[in-house]
Amino acid sequence: MEAPVAILAGGGSLPLALAQALRQRGRPVQILALRGFADRATRRAAGAVRDLLDAQGVLDVLHSWRPCSVSLAGYVHRPGPLALLGAYSAFRNRELIARLAASGDDGLLRGVVNLLEDQGFPVAGVHDLAPELLAPEGVLGETPAAAAAAVDIGFAVLASLSPYDVGQAVVVAGARVCAVEGPEGTDAMIARVRKLWGSGRLPRSDQAPVLVKNAKAGQDLRIDMPVIGPRTVRCAAAAGFAGIAVGAGKTMIINQAATVAEANRRKVFLIGASAV
Repeated sequence: MEAPVAILAGGGSLPLALAQALRQRGRPVQILALRGFADRATRRAAGAVRDLLDAQGVLDVLHSWRPCSVSLAGYVHRPGPLALLGAYSAFRNRELIARLAASGDDGLLRGVVNLLEDQGFPVAGVHDLAPELLAPEGVLGETPAAAAAAVDIGFAVLASLSPYDVGQAVVVAGARVCAVEGPEGTDAMIARVRKLWGSGRLPRSDQAPVLVKNAKAGQDLRIDMPVIGPRTVRCAAAAGFAGIAVGAGKTMIINQAATVAEANRRKVFLIGASAV
């Protein structure tokens, strides 16, 4: 039998979307759901459920499955450094994990990849396993793309912030950067902008804002790729955004048909753009 792809599943709909795409390609799949993050549907589809900090338990399951590769899919909240150190204390790269635990999210994720590969599990990204989930280049909906200057500013801001392990999204209205994504995530950033407008602390521009989302320069796409979906469109539309621009080939669109349909219904433009 062909060895399965093992999906370490966090929160959100990406793990099941990836599993479906792989099965449509005829690839066997096993899902290991991370307790406290994976939603109910993912847990029901999972072959095993383990705690994020149960490193040995996760590795024991993977060794029993003997996967051809492992993919990290879905969001997780970062545990504290002491919890991480305790979880990985049995492994020879404990000092590396301890150092990375005190670094940014990118450093920590690289440490997790190193641990998996040290145990003999190749780590594969969604862009390798199911490239059809990635945003193509061009206008994706019926609503014509607008605010080209704001889109260019957004991509430029994200590129300039890449070395600092900041978020993967910004909100731009006209020539003004209204918000930069932090650890709260894209939906919460949109809600923050909406609240600031409502309080009058952020003056509204004559031009409706645009959400721009893209992978950081040099980002390891195996472990951390930007994601949007129908919910992102709903949040942006409810906040009065004109549209959404994402990095073509570097951003996943969950349920692309439904996402485009939602953008069309709410008159929000949706484009995939190539940014340097």
